[in-house]
Amino acid sequence: MEYKLIRAKRKTIELSIDEDFTPLVKAPLKMSTADIEKFVAKHEKWIEKQIKRKLEHAEKFSLSDEEEAVLKSKALPFLTERTEHFAKIMGLEPTGIKITSAKKRFGSCSGKNSICYSWRLMQYPPEAIDYVVVHELAHIVHKNHGKEFYDMIEKYLPDYKNREKLLK
Repeated sequence: MEYKLIRAKRKTIELSIDEDFTPLVKAPLKMSTADIEKFVAKHEKWIEKQIKRKLEHAEKFSLSDEEEAVLKSKALPFLTERTEHFAKIMGLEPTGIKITSAKKRFGSCSGKNSICYSWRLMQYPPEAIDYVVVHELAHIVHKNHGKEFYDMIEKYLPDYKNREKLLK
């Protein structure tokens, strides 16, 4: 089976599927090629399953240029309204809201409390979007993903775990 290999100063071997649907192996510098080959062969079914899942996800979320433009145009007003709604409830105030084209994250909160959302979030149900909004607002108070952070999210969205699953 074809795969990309990255050798690095690390203790464990890691397997993932790259954006171009190619298996990616990260291995310790001194691990033998034979051991890497065995590892890949052992996980061949998992690799095939993950590639299939990623392809199905890509098909489900592929958009025409027109559909993408519509989502982009709706993102700022909708996400601003949801952010203002939850910010008021939570007693928080972000310093700004910006829309990006991020592919790997739905949102982020800067050290200066400015929130960015990917327009791609607009492809998800409102319950999932509200989870991301509350998640990013919680970062204004907690700059990590510790217990207090999730306790805060749960205070405003008791079903946040179910909402989070909608994003997977």
